[in-house]
Amino acid sequence: MVISKNMEKLVAGSSTIRKLFEEGIQMAQEVGAENVYDFSLGNPASPVPHEIRDSIENILDNTDGNIVHGYMKNAGYDEVRKAVADSLNRKNGTSYSADDIIMTCGAAGAMNCVFRSLLNAEDEVITFAPFFGEYRSYVANYGGNLVVVPADTKTFQLNLDAIRPLINEKTRCVIINNPNNPSGVIYTEDTLKKLNDILTEAEKEIGHPIYVLADEPYRELVYGDQTVPYIPNIIRNSIFLYSFSKTLSLPGERIGYMAVSKDIDYYDEMISALVVANRCLGYINAPSLFQLVVAQCLDIPANLEFYDRNRKLLYNKLTSLGFEVVHPDGAFYMLIKSPTPEEDDFVAMGKKYHIILVPAKSFGCPGYVRLAYCVSHDMIERSLPAFEKLAAEYYNK
Repeated sequence: MVISKNMEKLVAGSSTIRKLFEEGIQMAQEVGAENVYDFSLGNPASPVPHEIRDSIENILDNTDGNIVHGYMKNAGYDEVRKAVADSLNRKNGTSYSADDIIMTCGAAGAMNCVFRSLLNAEDEVITFAPFFGEYRSYVANYGGNLVVVPADTKTFQLNLDAIRPLINEKTRCVIINNPNNPSGVIYTEDTLKKLNDILTEAEKEIGHPIYVLADEPYRELVYGDQTVPYIPNIIRNSIFLYSFSKTLSLPGERIGYMAVSKDIDYYDEMISALVVANRCLGYINAPSLFQLVVAQCLDIPANLEFYDRNRKLLYNKLTSLGFEVVHPDGAFYMLIKSPTPEEDDFVAMGKKYHIILVPAKSFGCPGYVRLAYCVSHDMIERSLPAFEKLAAEYYNK
């Protein structure tokens, strides 16, 4: 075998979501794209805001090309980092400076920088099911182990009763994804305060900090009167990770940032390591043009109406057909409880009617499937008869 043993494991566990997405493409070639209902991938279909195009044109027309397309500090342009810090301070009552912001290749790039900075071989990172499956690969990149707290399938809030026994001297981080992918649930302030109490006590016992990674690319995608608590205001040793991929429909541009409060333990060491990690991982810096673009577009709201319309139509239809669905208050995903013990069988039955769903055991939540409703409303409307046929396989017999 030519490739590394570590890569062998990663290839063997390659993304289920991507495989299903590719299967949907193949299915479309066979039966026609209009007859395939692909809910597999969190690829936002909401149009890119016109302000993005305006900003690109303005920057290219009025900024020196060597600046737009050149290197800058590994942490990013100073003026961009200041704009991000000022925006966070306005919205959350924080006191970040430009020095506390590192521009990254999305939230995924930011998370890899944190793990590169913190993890030694066999160190542990805790996350709560259900969780974004790529966390496992990111942790493994640096010789660490992902420890999964089982899902609380009654509330889908953090399973706090189960986390404390999993914390030990090897625990370096806890990942919180809020709003959650794949459930769409928002973790409450009360839940997060209780987690803070648990971690504060655990840090005293094990003798070192446990950093909480607030992974929040869906932060602005919340519905009704729901709000998302700002984790660094609740948990002191936390690092805020953000991506513009979802809010501004820019997943392919790979632009995001991390915000590191000066209140965290070992701030000076951490910020230096994170900046160097941004370089030594090969990113060098976040994409230059889109750093400048997002700095001009920090206050553009997410297209909530687009996603909320999809959310309401699907949730109401699926529950009326008899499916048990976890009510999503944020993001653009929902979990459906499988009518059969093995959700793979349910996924296979969905394919019979050209519906592409993702088994949630890849998110650490067996017995459920994930549906991504960040698709066109027209596709959802066309899919409803297929969902009716799928429901008839299990109900009303």
